Amino acid sequence: MDRSTPTWFDWHAAPLTRATPITKHYRNTQNVRRFLRAQCGPDFKFDRRFIAWIKDGRAKTMGDVADEWLRRKRAAATARA
Repeated sequence: MDRSTPTWFDWHAAPLTRATPITKHYRNTQNVRRFLRAQCGPDFKFDRRFIAWIKDGRAKTMGDVADEWLRRKRAAATARA
């Protein structure tokens, strides 16, 4: 991958913020997991449906990803109650 292309992003080592855009080259790395655990809490984990949502091609940021995971967690807790 050409590092000079604007779509290149080092998902393994680059600092992540809530404003970091999800690129077409997004990867579920330890760096991403650390960020999402910090945002969502120690219960954070990936599942296939959530990964598919992240990679669906629609514009989103890491903040959107964290918010969606928390929304899904709340919805699952409500459904169980």
